[in-house]
Amino acid sequence: MARYTEASCRLCRREGEKLFLKGQRCYTGKCAIARRSFAPGQHGQGRKKVSEYGTQLREKQKTKRFYGVLEKQFRKTFERAEHMRGKTGENLLQLLEMRMDNIVYRMGFAGSRSEARQLVTHGHFTVNGHKMDIPSATLKSGDQIEVRESSRKSLKFQELEKRNLPAWLTFDPEALKGSVVQTPGREDVDIEVNETLIVELYSK
Repeated sequence: MARYTEASCRLCRREGEKLFLKGQRCYTGKCAIARRSFAPGQHGQGRKKVSEYGTQLREKQKTKRFYGVLEKQFRKTFERAEHMRGKTGENLLQLLEMRMDNIVYRMGFAGSRSEARQLVTHGHFTVNGHKMDIPSATLKSGDQIEVRESSRKSLKFQELEKRNLPAWLTFDPEALKGSVVQTPGREDVDIEVNETLIVELYSK
């Protein structure tokens, strides 16, 4: 499975905002954006004129990095969004939100989406009673997510991350299970992104 292996904080600095890739560290003074809010590299502090293409590219890169998806998978998700009813940009964000790893993160099982992917890959969860170890799996309204019985004694699931639960999810921390109540709308996506720019970029 392909994955990004370089320093995560460089990605936040490159996009100029917090992408919350390092869990709790992002909320402390150790956050790279708080310490060095300019882009990485020797020319990071230089002023650059950004073209229309550059603006569109930055929106795509920011969204891709926020959800921890590499280019090939992101492009495939976009193509799926194109064939769905409604606005392509909103469909894209909806599909990214409904990924298994993102939902595990949203419920507070993990401090970051990369950690959530690892937990899913290691087979700690079930969906509708069946083992699920595919982080990119797209869930749907009504799906039930639960920690497997064999994983419940793990220290990781004794101290869960406290996180504001979106309205489209439910979660019971005592039972270590939750569900997808409904498909998330555009207002449920908390990343500040202009998805129209991503559509324009891929439409060229």
